[in-house]
Amino acid sequence: MDNREVVGSWLSGPRAAAEQMGVEFGYRGERLGLPEDGPGSIASVGRRIAAIFIDWVLCVLIAYGLIAHRDVHSANNWALAVFGAVSLIGLSLVGGTPGKMITRLRVVGLDGRRLSPLAAVIRTVLLLLVIPALVWDRDTRGLHDKAAKAVQIRI
Repeated sequence: MDNREVVGSWLSGPRAAAEQMGVEFGYRGERLGLPEDGPGSIASVGRRIAAIFIDWVLCVLIAYGLIAHRDVHSANNWALAVFGAVSLIGLSLVGGTPGKMITRLRVVGLDGRRLSPLAAVIRTVLLLLVIPALVWDRDTRGLHDKAAKAVQIRI
C-alpha cells in the first residue's frame, strides 16, 4: 500500500475511507425515511446555525431591555434563561423558535408530530448544555435531538 493512501484516508476521515472501500451511506435522513431535499428533508447545518444565531440575538435583546435594565453584563447572564424559555415554549406550541420560523425550519418527532412537552424539556435542557448539540450522527442530528427523538426539518 502506498503511504499517500494511508495519509489521505486519515486526513479525509473514516467516512471517506469507507466510501473508497465501497460502503454506501446514502443521503442525510434516508435512515429516518425523510426525503433527500425539499420540504420535510433534514435541515442543513447552515440554516440551523442561522436560526440559533437569530434566536440568541433576540434573547439578548429581550434580556437587555426587559430584565437586565440595560445592564450589558447582566443581560448576557439572563439571555440563557430567556433562550431556554423561548425554546421550550416555541417547541411545545408550534414546533420551532422565532429563528427557526424565519429560516423555515421545524422540530418534529420521528413520527412527524409535534414534540411532547417532556421531549421539548429534554431537548431544551441538553441544548442549553451546548456540548450535546455539537455531537452529531451521520444524519447531522445532535445528541439533544436524538434524546428527544426529534429531527429538524425544512418546511
